[in-house]
Amino acid sequence: MTLLSLARGSLANRRFAVALTVLTIAISIALLVLVEQMRSEVREGFYRSVSGTDLIVGAPTAPVQLLLYSVFGLGNATNNVSWQTYSEVIAVPSVAWSIPISLGDSHRGYRVIGTSAAFFEHYRYAGQQALALGEGAALNDLYDVVIGAQVARQLDYAVGDQIVIAHGTGNVSLQAHDDQPFTISGVLAPTGTPVDQSLYISLEAHTAVHIGWERGVQMRGRTLDPERARAMAEQLQPDSITAFFLGLTSRAAVFGLQSRINQYDGEPLLAILPGIALQELWRITGFAEQILRVVAGMVVLAGLLGMLTALISTLNERRREMAILRAAGARPWQIASLLVLEAAVVTAMGIGLGLLLAYALQVALAPWLLARFGIAVGLTWPALWQWLVLGGIWLAGILVALIPALMVYRRTLADGMQVRQ
Repeated sequence: MTLLSLARGSLANRRFAVALTVLTIAISIALLVLVEQMRSEVREGFYRSVSGTDLIVGAPTAPVQLLLYSVFGLGNATNNVSWQTYSEVIAVPSVAWSIPISLGDSHRGYRVIGTSAAFFEHYRYAGQQALALGEGAALNDLYDVVIGAQVARQLDYAVGDQIVIAHGTGNVSLQAHDDQPFTISGVLAPTGTPVDQSLYISLEAHTAVHIGWERGVQMRGRTLDPERARAMAEQLQPDSITAFFLGLTSRAAVFGLQSRINQYDGEPLLAILPGIALQELWRITGFAEQILRVVAGMVVLAGLLGMLTALISTLNERRREMAILRAAGARPWQIASLLVLEAAVVTAMGIGLGLLLAYALQVALAPWLLARFGIAVGLTWPALWQWLVLGGIWLAGILVALIPALMVYRRTLADGMQVRQ
């Protein structure tokens, strides 16, 4: 009979205790892998959300806050930027294109963004990929709206459906622009970015629905009806916008223009580089990531100590088993090797089950991340260094088993056969 078959039989006889030990190790491994996988996937998702934009400009605030509300729809702007200022900035020769955005409205919890045709032409994500319409067309009529893929999927919308947008950004709003309904003209192809979570209307439409809302509430008799708004569409220029994206003719001009915008005399402005703002975001969250890593490491250590405790606590119960093996001709090193082999098998099973649990949790969390942040999280194999860490944990499980193995090795046949009262 080989050591492997002996180990298999021994583990089967103690299957309940072994199952608990495997589960303990699996939970700790799942936490460790999940923290690392989700951290890397979420970071990649954030970086994938905006690509090819050289500067984002808005009212003065924290750079991270400007990035979050302009790109990811998190938080609110502290102030707006006047249209005159926007026009002067984009007239700078080094500016190749611009995308203005106006926030403040929503539809059933999804934000509505007023923008121009430049958004569909110049906005890039995931390594310079352009936006594409999955069905329908872009904004042609004043009251056309293009919706993101996730909005269409969650609300079961299709091209031709009519919707009403609400004043404000909450999930529930009692102030709706119900006198000016919009028609869905197109649905964007999925991007795995916050673009999927938004609805897009023209700046002119955004201006039209807010005429008569200057005080934050609807003033009856001062709002526009759709026919009148369409007739004066060319005159519906906004007084201000929330922020705007800039693409430059040369990357070498970025820092010069950024400094020029930040020192603009007309009104206070803030220009940020998206990549640098993201790095600042990671510095802010880095401490929390380190804490999660430490916690995950401590849980792994607790799992290994739990296995050590289980091995030592069962030694007295297995004394007769060890004595019989000695009487059958097994040498002390073979019995000690049996314990080490059992620990290796248990640790390997815990690591395997932990990986399955981690991926199951990742699949479960992916819809929430997509719905909350518009970030698509995919399933990827652990990186090479993560496999090395898992291999190190397996070796640590074997090293932990050397303690009870050494205890067994030192026991004699007479001690094993003696019955203690």
